Amino acid sequence: MRVIGGEFRSRKLLTLPDLEVRPTPDRLRETLFNILSPVIRGSVFVDAYAGCGSVGIEAISRGAARAVFLEKSPEAIEAIKANIESLRIRSRCTVWRGFAHKKLKDLGGDIVFLDPPYPLEAEYGLAMGVLGKEPPRIWTIAQHSKRFEIEERYGDLERVRQVRQGENVLSFYRVTGMRETEESETLAEEAPLEGSALLSAKIEWALAQFERGAFYSAAESRPDMERRKAQWLAERGR
Repeated sequence: MRVIGGEFRSRKLLTLPDLEVRPTPDRLRETLFNILSPVIRGSVFVDAYAGCGSVGIEAISRGAARAVFLEKSPEAIEAIKANIESLRIRSRCTVWRGFAHKKLKDLGGDIVFLDPPYPLEAEYGLAMGVLGKEPPRIWTIAQHSKRFEIEERYGDLERVRQVRQGENVLSFYRVTGMRETEESETLAEEAPLEGSALLSAKIEWALAQFERGAFYSAAESRPDMERRKAQWLAERGR
């Protein structure tokens, strides 16, 4: 397994194939971080049920200020620590051993990613129940099997999108009422946005671009993408 993009792109990561640890597939990680691109830089990213830590490390590589890893397996904890040491990012990482749902209420964070072992479906309810009472500032994202019907609401959290790839689904949750409209292409507020409202518009932009298949690619420079984003927001009074 390797880091897909960012500062540590192509660096190898230690994995534990003999454990009941299922790393998030490369293509799904790429999809996840394409969607998070407008909001990942400077964020605190929580990687719950972290396995070998590939998702949290990808967040660091893409500009997150800090990553917090939650994992109960001693062997997986050692793999996370080894990967952190190999990339020399110890100062930007915190590793907790224990049950994720018992730690989440104390962590805060801007973005929380949950990926429990698929057979342990009860873990979703436990973790999401905690986060529904004290939601992250930006996103809560649950990766789960397409055969598992995750709830649409947990406390203050509301599911706003799902992205499906093969056997896997990413369910995106935000605080109820944060979403400005049902369709990102018809955002209608006339006053310029600031703070959390501007952040919401950027999120909607990223999701709209992703769904159209028009997201940043190797064929488009980063400045070009930023200009396209600025134009999109300006057209909607942002």
